Amino acid sequence: MWGQRYRRHLKENHHIIYDNYLTKGTLNKHLKEINTRAEEMFQQFVKALAEKENVTESLKAKDIMLWVQKMNKIRNRAGEIVNTEVIFV
Repeated sequence: MWGQRYRRHLKENHHIIYDNYLTKGTLNKHLKEINTRAEEMFQQFVKALAEKENVTESLKAKDIMLWVQKMNKIRNRAGEIVNTEVIFV
């Protein structure tokens, strides 16, 4: 997901960089690295934010809908952070 988002961003906003990766034959390798880095960062942010906001398994057992709501918000925030720091640079 992250690698494809980054590819689209490069293609639309950084034509020269995108074309350089294509002509060197390193685009897929670079996209894989970006995807791996972004996914690791995303998972770390989700875990850290969930701990900070006390979104735990006990909350999940007690009130599943509240847990889902909070986790969705956390995942959205983490996604925005990754987009800002890795994808749309």
